[in-house]
Amino acid sequence: MNKILIIIQKEYLTRVRNKTFIISTFLLPVVLALFIAGVIYFATHSSEKTTIAVNDVSGDFANNLKSDSSQVTFVYDKNITADNFSANGYKAVLIIPKYDSAHKDTVRLVSEKELGLPTQEYVKSQLGSALQKKLFKEKKFDKDAVDSILQTSVTDVYEFNAYKQKEGKIQQSNFWAAYGIGFTSGMIIYITMMIYGMMVMRGVMEEKTNRIAEVMVSSVKPFQMMIGKIVGIAAVGLTQFLMWIVLILVISSAATAFLSHDALQQVQQATHNMPNSGVAQAGDATSKISEFTHAFAGTKWILIVFCFIFYFTGGYLFYSSLFAAVGSVVNEDIQEAQSLSLPLTMPIVLSFVIMTTSIYAPSSNLSVWASIIPFSSPIIMMSRIPFGVPGTVPWWQLGLSMALLIAGFLFTSWLAGKIYRTGILLYGKKPTWKEMLKWAFRK
Repeated sequence: MNKILIIIQKEYLTRVRNKTFIISTFLLPVVLALFIAGVIYFATHSSEKTTIAVNDVSGDFANNLKSDSSQVTFVYDKNITADNFSANGYKAVLIIPKYDSAHKDTVRLVSEKELGLPTQEYVKSQLGSALQKKLFKEKKFDKDAVDSILQTSVTDVYEFNAYKQKEGKIQQSNFWAAYGIGFTSGMIIYITMMIYGMMVMRGVMEEKTNRIAEVMVSSVKPFQMMIGKIVGIAAVGLTQFLMWIVLILVISSAATAFLSHDALQQVQQATHNMPNSGVAQAGDATSKISEFTHAFAGTKWILIVFCFIFYFTGGYLFYSSLFAAVGSVVNEDIQEAQSLSLPLTMPIVLSFVIMTTSIYAPSSNLSVWASIIPFSSPIIMMSRIPFGVPGTVPWWQLGLSMALLIAGFLFTSWLAGKIYRTGILLYGKKPTWKEMLKWAFRK
């Protein structure tokens, strides 16, 4: 046990004192802050105002296309055509033919340069709204009443809330909070297993290439050396994540103090001006902030933190032992390392892909079984837990998932230990997975 602790200490101190570790630890939060600042800047400054001449042949759409002061301005002028709009200072001309319900004509938006998709979608949405008003008017509906009805949403009349029944009690749903916590937790575990698993593999490769492993094996068992390296790098990862969390909180607190309220409003306005786009959906999500904040109060943080630490550690240990086994059989060929590690990285990537879809349906069969299988449970189960235990995730599913992950870690450690014992002292040969499995199950 003392030998394992010495190896853990050696791995931890060597990597923590490394300049790369120090720079990356402090640089990532700064890069993240600059990225967010860049998004805010481009959201508030990148939208170009476009003046569009409207040539409404029948006059049915006159004054029914609403200009947007920050993006599109409509100017009605029947003298503007596709031949002279640029000479008259317009960036585009919208030519609307006479409306005929029996014949489908073409509305043409003509410009010299390609108009952005948000601008085109805005023009289409305004045409649709104006057409609705025209049809209501033909049916003898009052124009002011029509405008009032079209502008009325459900939230103007009702307060809409989703609820779930739990143990005979009705509680308000907290989907957005659960979604944010689950997605963030799954993303962190995904990054951890990929980055630090590869770090374990490279560390084993370096020791083997530099012949350090031969010296260490003379006084330490190969299995002890492997476990010490895995746990030591895990401690490095936890240290780095804790430092990132602290630095991000400090930077976000400082940024909030300097970011004006007007800038936040401009970001929201810029995102709302892009209909049918992912940015617009992100803008709509900002309206859920108050609901998101309120839902945090009802979150079972103790259970979530405990499960996160368990799946964070379990997922890392499950895969890192296999990465260590791969590193032990590789000599100096990077391409060989990539080909041998591909069967290990594919389940991790597949787990993340499943999470991006199952997080919208945490009770689906795909989500349930993927959260139980050890190869994908660290990411999928951690994305389901914030939706409720034992509501969305019954206790038996959580218990079975944890038990199988522990059993999976013990099995992969035993399997990797036997491969590591042979591979760490093997030079000049490129073994295949078939040969590695023979080493693992050889008596």
